Amino acid sequence: MDQAQVELTRVIEKMNLNNRTPDVPVEDIVVTVPDINRPALQLTGNFDNFKGDRIQILGDMECALIEKMPEEDKDRVFEQLLAEPIPAVIFSRDRKPDPLFLKWANEYKVPVFSSPSSTAALTAEIIRWLNVRLAPCTSIHGVLVDCYGVGVLLIGESGIGKSEAALELIVRGHRLVTDDIVEIHKVSEVTLVGTAPEVTKHFIELRGIGVLDIKTMFGVQSVIETSGIDLVIKLKEWNQDEDYDRIGLNEDTIEILGNQVTCHTIPIRPGRNLAVIVEAAAVNYRQKKMGYNATDELYKRVEQGIQKRSEE
Repeated sequence: MDQAQVELTRVIEKMNLNNRTPDVPVEDIVVTVPDINRPALQLTGNFDNFKGDRIQILGDMECALIEKMPEEDKDRVFEQLLAEPIPAVIFSRDRKPDPLFLKWANEYKVPVFSSPSSTAALTAEIIRWLNVRLAPCTSIHGVLVDCYGVGVLLIGESGIGKSEAALELIVRGHRLVTDDIVEIHKVSEVTLVGTAPEVTKHFIELRGIGVLDIKTMFGVQSVIETSGIDLVIKLKEWNQDEDYDRIGLNEDTIEILGNQVTCHTIPIRPGRNLAVIVEAAAVNYRQKKMGYNATDELYKRVEQGIQKRSEE
């Protein structure tokens, strides 16, 4: 498997960075590590276990240290630091880099930027964003919607009604993430995040009508860029010979990128309102997360009824 990477140009655009080394080309630079490094220790001359493959962020602490350094120390340390294969250096709070720092950055073709954000905010946002972009990824055929804050992934055979269900959910006030192709990123061992390919973002295809631009038709409140994948609903043609779960005592799951996600199989037959079913499944999922399980409650009531009759 090829190593995941993000173009530095996308980081610059996403973080709204100001370029301090305009003569250094950035088009071919990629970021491969979803983390950052603050090189305070390296500014003292200690390069043991230096993480040079990460974006380097210099904040107030590093800049204060630089201001106290003699010129000869700056020259030596800056050269050693910037000779490393660093993808980029960012100064927080719009700090101006030392002229010697820029000299060696241009010498070794290391791009230097500044950001108005605080060090903590900048660090957190870069790590969060890179973790999503560099996470293990796969693409599957389906529709992803945000329903009551629950990321619901609709899967099933082509033509089963996934897009139609998503459209009705949008009309009812919920939000579309993506139709047809869902790009899924494994952010952690418990979190999956779904996004839309750039080409199909905000579009839905309806057989017999064609392509609809949901953002244009229903407004920006009808779409969302990303969503966690909390619940999978698999749509299947109704089969009277198949035994479908009616109580919900056993919760099925589906594996995506090694993560287990709750999965409901919904049989499709004329007259079933898929949008209402998806809404009910999303609310039921939230109830379970908050500690209430309707199936367990029903089971308790049945047990209490049996016990009461046996005591009479």
